[in-house]
Amino acid sequence: MKIRIAKFIADSGVTSRRGAEQLITSGAVAVNGAIVKTPVHFVDENDTITINGQPVEKRHDTRLYAFHKPIGTVTTTRDPRGRNTIYDILPPEYRNLKYVGRLDFNTTGLLLMTNDGLLARKLTMPDSNIPRVYLADVAGNNMSKLDRARRGVTIDGIKYRPMDIEIMPDGRLRVTVTEGKKNEIRIVLRHCGLPVRKLHRIMYGPVSIKNIPSGKIIELDEKTIDALVKTSL
Repeated sequence: MKIRIAKFIADSGVTSRRGAEQLITSGAVAVNGAIVKTPVHFVDENDTITINGQPVEKRHDTRLYAFHKPIGTVTTTRDPRGRNTIYDILPPEYRNLKYVGRLDFNTTGLLLMTNDGLLARKLTMPDSNIPRVYLADVAGNNMSKLDRARRGVTIDGIKYRPMDIEIMPDGRLRVTVTEGKKNEIRIVLRHCGLPVRKLHRIMYGPVSIKNIPSGKIIELDEKTIDALVKTSL
């Protein structure tokens, strides 16, 4: 069955549909050696598609990985400031994977990665409501304002959903969020008078970081993938 070339590229996990369309219109994409400049072009698995001369691999079975992101790395393919990215420390065979959501430069812990661009987007949509669980080491011990975060709060015109927050015996906070706004835990806890010193993600839906060492990546089984997808329904 033939499909639009932009969908073929997006399904391969190389980039998003919009990103594929931009590559096509810029003249970077060729089909069977001929440049294609319109997204209204249909291909199938018998065609050879290249981007800037590099072949786009046919879609493979979905694979999902759990990566323990270390501190001091950026969740991006390249950083204009020259900082280390997650791809600088991943083994070469994993550098074509898509990350699911982001962890900021100073946040450590569980980062999901996949070869399936559609799955990556599905798992990061705000309406997926997948719980993400973090451990937050905060400055200060006045927990009286945490109910603001538990009820949901608006800061600088941005609404943040209610957070589930548990005070751990060691004084850290176990924080569960479902939306994934940029820096939301740091912003909300600072608003509550408890600025974050360290932030570590331990779960993404049913997937746990368990005992994965910092900087290491492991593949997850099909049962785990199914459980994660069901969480987002």
